[in-house]
Amino acid sequence: MTHAIVPPYLLARIAAAQEPHLAHAAAAARATLAAQREYTPTRSRLRLSIDEAGALVAESAPAPDRTIYDAQQREVLPGVKVRGEDEPPTKDASVDEAFDGLGATFDFYWDAYRRNSIDDAGGALLATVHYGRDYDNAFWNGEQMVFGDGDGEIFTGFTRSLTVIAHELAHGVTEYSGGLDYQDQSGALNESLSDVFGALTEQHQLGHTADEATWLIGAGIFTPAVQGRALRSLRAPGTAYDDDVLGKDPQPAHMRDYVVTAGDNGGVHINSGIPNRAFAVTALTLGGRAWERAGLIWYRTLTAGTLSRTTDFSAFAAATLATAEAEYGEESEEVAAVRAGWADVGVAHDARLAQPRA
Repeated sequence: MTHAIVPPYLLARIAAAQEPHLAHAAAAARATLAAQREYTPTRSRLRLSIDEAGALVAESAPAPDRTIYDAQQREVLPGVKVRGEDEPPTKDASVDEAFDGLGATFDFYWDAYRRNSIDDAGGALLATVHYGRDYDNAFWNGEQMVFGDGDGEIFTGFTRSLTVIAHELAHGVTEYSGGLDYQDQSGALNESLSDVFGALTEQHQLGHTADEATWLIGAGIFTPAVQGRALRSLRAPGTAYDDDVLGKDPQPAHMRDYVVTAGDNGGVHINSGIPNRAFAVTALTLGGRAWERAGLIWYRTLTAGTLSRTTDFSAFAAATLATAEAEYGEESEEVAAVRAGWADVGVAHDARLAQPRA
C-alpha cells in the first residue's frame, strides 16, 4: 500500500472533467490513477550554536544521508542518481528542493525529538523526482519518496512544498513505530499523523509559533488557476479549496460529519480532518511552538509501542491523554489542552476526555 499526498477522490474529479481546456489535466489525472506504485515494506556532523550566555557551543549531531534520483519522466525507480550528500546544488529546482526538504525534515526530527532519521537509526533518505509524465502526485513507497511534476494546469511540481515532503516521510516514521493499518479510522490516523508532522516540520523550519503557522498541507502545489490555498487545513478542515473542477474540500472537522465510504480505503484522507483539528486545537490552546509540547505528546504516543494497528480515534485520543498525564502530570495545562482538542471534534468517549477530573 503506497501513501500518496493527493487523495484518489480529488484525482477522480479531475479525471472526469469534460471541459476542453482541461483535457490535458484530465488525461494526466487518469494516467496518475492508473499508474502502478510498487510498495516495499551514521553519519555525523558538527553543529554550532549560541547558548543563553552568548557562548559558541559545538555539538556533534547526526547528519542526513540523502540521495536524489531522476526518473526522467519514466515510471521506473529509482532512476539516475543526480545528487548525493555533500554534493553541490544542481540547476534542477526539483532535485534541490527535494534534497533541502529531506534535510529540513531530518533536522526537525533530531532537533525536536532526538530521532535519527525516519528509522531512528540513521537510515538513508532517498527520493526520486520527475516521476512519470505529468504525474499528479507524490508518494512514499516504503523505501523512498517519489515526486511527480504535475500537469501544469492544476498541479505544479510537488517538491515545492516542504509539508508534502515531510508528510510522506512521516509515513515511514509511522511504519517504523509499529504501523497503523491504512483503512478506516486507523488509516485516517495514519494520514493525520503525517499531516501533523508535515505541518510541524514547516513550523520548525520557519520558527513559527502555533498562532503564526498556516496549518496548511500542500500550499504551493496548485497552479494560480485553482481556487484553493492547499490540499488540507489542520486548523479548519473543509476550507482548503473550493474550486469548479476540484469541488469543495470534503474534510469534516467533527465526528457528527464523519464520512462513511468504501472509497479511499474507508475515507482515510477525508476523515483525517477530525484528528487533524484535534491536534491543531491542542497546539493552539497551549500556544508557543507546537512541536515542543503538543507535538511531543503526539510523537511519544506514536512511538511508545502501545498502539494496535487498528487503533481508532477514541483509543488514540485516550492514548494521547495518558501520554500527557505521564509527561506533564494529571492536573497540567497540557492534559487540559489535549482534552479540549478531542472534545472540540466530538471524540470524547473516554470519561477523562469528556470532563476534568474532580
